[in-house]
Amino acid sequence: MTDRTADRPPARRPGGRNARVRARILAATAELVARDGIAGFRYEEVAESAGVHKTSVYRNWPDREDLVVEAMLRYAEDLASVADTGDIHRDLVDFLVALAGGLETPFGRTLEQALLPAGQSAVVRQALSRILDRRVAAMRERVAAAVERGELPPVDSAFLGEMISGPVHLVVNRGTRRFTRADAERVVGVVLAGIRATAPHG
Repeated sequence: MTDRTADRPPARRPGGRNARVRARILAATAELVARDGIAGFRYEEVAESAGVHKTSVYRNWPDREDLVVEAMLRYAEDLASVADTGDIHRDLVDFLVALAGGLETPFGRTLEQALLPAGQSAVVRQALSRILDRRVAAMRERVAAAVERGELPPVDSAFLGEMISGPVHLVVNRGTRRFTRADAERVVGVVLAGIRATAPHG
């Protein structure tokens, strides 16, 4: 029997060269979309910025919209994650600080522009919708855990998320000052106090 092992291409190792190339391409895409939007987005420029050949971009993402959406989702993880340390106040404060930091970057500003009626392309809005869906799901999971542990009374997690994140978007979009951890502490403190004070007592 002939040994055909040598004829086979080497298996891709997790975290190997292909993963590093993909990471560079995604980073370059996110940077270019944040800088120029979708209109001026070109594979050639992505390849040049990532330091790879254009064929590497085409091979991994034949559809440019898939590349844009994946890049935006990859680099928006901090905007959609809520940790669970067992302290709901601290976790929500950390979430707001990370959210503000993300929104203050060029990439974050691109996402914010997509919220406007005359914002970016449908591709960016699609990515934004998926990011917001992730945020809603993460908040729902964290709030459910807090309710189960007795940290919070039963509460609509979507309402809580909107109440605490609204001031972040307002301050960042206004652009006159930074949203600080002290701001986050105040916002979370007021919202959680209100939720606890208005909870029905059985």
